[in-house]
Amino acid sequence: MSRGFVKEDDLEHAGTDLPERPVSAHPNYVTPAGLAQLESQAQALAQERLTLSKRKDDPTANQRFGVIERDLRYISARLENAILVDPAQQDQHTVLFGAHVKVEDETGEVSGFIIVGEDEANIAEHKVSYISPIARALIGRKVGDSVIWQRPAGNLQIDIIEIHYGK
Repeated sequence: MSRGFVKEDDLEHAGTDLPERPVSAHPNYVTPAGLAQLESQAQALAQERLTLSKRKDDPTANQRFGVIERDLRYISARLENAILVDPAQQDQHTVLFGAHVKVEDETGEVSGFIIVGEDEANIAEHKVSYISPIARALIGRKVGDSVIWQRPAGNLQIDIIEIHYGK
């Protein structure tokens, strides 16, 4: 779009009316690593906010400042409501929060998952939220149990072949 169609005032205020990040209604269970991750994010955002506060005349910095403020409110709310769960204190024979679970599907493919809090979930690291369909199917089960994982691609029967807690 041509600069002729953009009002300068609009550019200065762009990004300052951001919607809040939605906070989950579920309890905010966190592993020790998840709590450390939230604390690290809060510290990084606070440091970036301090750096940007020195550039008040820069519209781009002001836009980024608004994003940081919003994200800090979200992280602060998550930290305030965090419920720390130590995986080492869980029943080692049952799939619970913090478990490392190895499963085998009906085709013989073996997969592993770590059940973590919502903010810690990262499928690239095989970390799934405790409210995800796979975690809900596994929680409360033991080695040797078979469960049906209800997925959009179709239900899949999986067998729990290993449970452990820790690294």
